[in-house]
Amino acid sequence: MGKGIKSNVTYWGRFVLIVFITVKSLGKKNTVLDKKEWQLSGVPESLRSLLVDVVTTNVRQFNDREAGVTLVPYLTQGEIDVQSRTGKVGFGAIYNEQKANLEEAVKTAISAYEDGLYKVFINGVEIELLDEPLVVQERDDIALIRFTMLAGRLW
Repeated sequence: MGKGIKSNVTYWGRFVLIVFITVKSLGKKNTVLDKKEWQLSGVPESLRSLLVDVVTTNVRQFNDREAGVTLVPYLTQGEIDVQSRTGKVGFGAIYNEQKANLEEAVKTAISAYEDGLYKVFINGVEIELLDEPLVVQERDDIALIRFTMLAGRLW
């Protein structure tokens, strides 16, 4: 396969690619799929580089979150409705101010993929090999399907 198509969108002089990412955990009762518009920092050349890009953005967002506490926290009815559809209603309070380690997060994501804990699909096609050339285009649908481990005995 060839390389992906570069986007016309630039961000601080670099090309970015807008895709849609859906994350689903099999085995959960909640069937709400959250499809989010996502900005990749460039055109990934392989599944490994796609995962590194997504994890890097997640770690940056996690580490940049505010630990501020409002005097009187409240939720609007709209926020309650949206959060109740995902199965958890909360104020978004941050209790652990520890920062995520990017290197460890990337290593964990790659290891989890290699161990089969989740699958990646682009426009409905499963991507199986981490280092094979990958084509990702503007507005592609990327799905991350996380498998849930079952607890209990097998008898």
